[in-house]
Amino acid sequence: MLSLVANPRPLLFYSAGVHRDGLGRDGSKCKDGSVTSVSGPVLRRSSGLTRFILAPNPGPMSLDGTNSYVLRAPEQASVVVVDPGPEDETHLRALAGTGAVELILVTHRHADHTAGSGRLHQLTGAPVRAMDPNHCQGGGEPLGHGEMVRAAGVDITVLATPGHTSDSVCFYLPADGQAGSVLTGDTILGRGTTVLDYPDGTLGDYLASLDQLAALGAPTVLPAHGPVLPSLAAVVRDYRTHREERLAQIRAALRRLGPDASVGEVADAVYADVGPSVRRAAELSVAAQLTYLRGGGGGGQAAPAGR
Repeated sequence: MLSLVANPRPLLFYSAGVHRDGLGRDGSKCKDGSVTSVSGPVLRRSSGLTRFILAPNPGPMSLDGTNSYVLRAPEQASVVVVDPGPEDETHLRALAGTGAVELILVTHRHADHTAGSGRLHQLTGAPVRAMDPNHCQGGGEPLGHGEMVRAAGVDITVLATPGHTSDSVCFYLPADGQAGSVLTGDTILGRGTTVLDYPDGTLGDYLASLDQLAALGAPTVLPAHGPVLPSLAAVVRDYRTHREERLAQIRAALRRLGPDASVGEVADAVYADVGPSVRRAAELSVAAQLTYLRGGGGGGQAAPAGR
């Protein structure tokens, strides 16, 4: 996914080794035990019931790379793989070698999560399940909100969390440690805040998804990009604060530029520090926020989201 940079907080941009959010956080490098770009095809512990292999796909849209998670209860021979990542043969064979792959799950449709699903299915015979039927393979059924999946000895609750994309889901593991854990895909990241893939992803949906996640309390956050975080509740509060700050910036820009200001004009004002590689993401973010405000969200007025 992705992040941008503008005052007071940057929006979400990924870069190899650094994640800065024009929506958000400090962009510092990962510390020992967290995700790094040198992990390669190495299986590393992320929680009591999960491990991950970092995919070799760092870049402007994927931070250090995609965290492909492997779920397994103690003394189980089978495993579940979440977000196989890119179609990289070495990476996929490493995932296939973690155990008898019983099930493949994907958090949303973007290629840095799904491109390797077909090949991993070929290597393992495991079905692929996703919210979007177009990304289900091998007899895998579409996921449903609130569904309880039990595989590899792990109870996995499916939570529909649209906003980043319309098909985004999170996976809640209630038995993973004292407070459980949540695999958040791109809905919540290890650094920065996520970009909304407008018009498929909307700010209204995203804020509702954050509310849903906040109700879980303080499970461990297992993001698809960036390091593991200790408390979901704390991260959701931070994301909420960021979104309110960003909406305030949009409102201020409209007061200066006038109610008919275009998406491009507002992006120039709010994301002045953004480089060309993430300009489109900045405009998507502005369009999503203008649409939200125009519809009465946040009690604000907004201009049409035209370019």
